[in-house]
Amino acid sequence: MKMETIQAGEAIDFSAVGLFLQSSLTVQVVMIILLLASFWAWAIIIQKYLVFARARRDMAAFDRAFWSGEPLDDLFDRIGDRPRSAPERIFAAGMTEWNRSQRDSGDLIPGSLARIDRAMNIAIQREEARLFKGLSFLATVGSTSPFIGLFGTVWGIKTAFEGIALSQDTSLAVVAPGIAEALLATALGLVAAIPAVIFYNKLSGDADRITGNWENFADEFASLLSRQIEEPAA
Repeated sequence: MKMETIQAGEAIDFSAVGLFLQSSLTVQVVMIILLLASFWAWAIIIQKYLVFARARRDMAAFDRAFWSGEPLDDLFDRIGDRPRSAPERIFAAGMTEWNRSQRDSGDLIPGSLARIDRAMNIAIQREEARLFKGLSFLATVGSTSPFIGLFGTVWGIKTAFEGIALSQDTSLAVVAPGIAEALLATALGLVAAIPAVIFYNKLSGDADRITGNWENFADEFASLLSRQIEEPAA
C-alpha cells in the first residue's frame, strides 16, 4: 500500500504548470486573473519609472533655461505654442495669462496675479493627473490580489475534499495534489500583491516630489511676476 502511494505521488506533476492544468476551471480562472494583474502591474511600474525619470530630466533642463537670465518673453517665444514637457506647459499657461492680462497701454488688468496663479494651478493639476495615472491600479492589485488568491485556495480545497469524499481515500497521494493546487492560487496572489504595494508606495512618493517641484516653480514664477507688477508702482 505504501509503495502504491509513493508511485501515485510520483505520477503527479507538482510543477506550477502541472498544478495549473490539474486544477479546476474556477481555480484556473483565478490564476489567470492574478497572472494578468501581475503582468499589467509590472508594465505600469516600468512605464512609470521611465516617465518619472523623464519628468526629472525635463524639470532640470527647464530650471537651467528659466534661471539662465534669458528674458521670460524670449523663453516663451522659444517654447512656442506646443510646449514639450510639463514645466514648459505650466510656464506657458502662466505666460499666456500674463500676456492676456496686459492692456494696450501696458497696464495690467486688476486681479492679474490671481488669474495667473489659477492658470498655472490648473496646468499643474492636469500634469499631476497624467503623472498619477495607473497608480490606482497598483493600489487595487496590492489590496485585492491576496483575497482573490485566497478565494482560489478555498475553492481548490473544497474541490479537494469533494474528491476525497468521492474516492473514499484519505491517503496523501489523494489529498496532496488538491491542496497544492489550492495553495498555488494564494502564492500567485502574493506574487501579484507584494510588488504592487511596494512600488505603489515608492512611485506615489516620487510623484509627490515631482509635483512639489512643479508647485515650487509656479510659486517662484508668481513671485517674479509679482515683483514686476509692484516695481512700477514703487
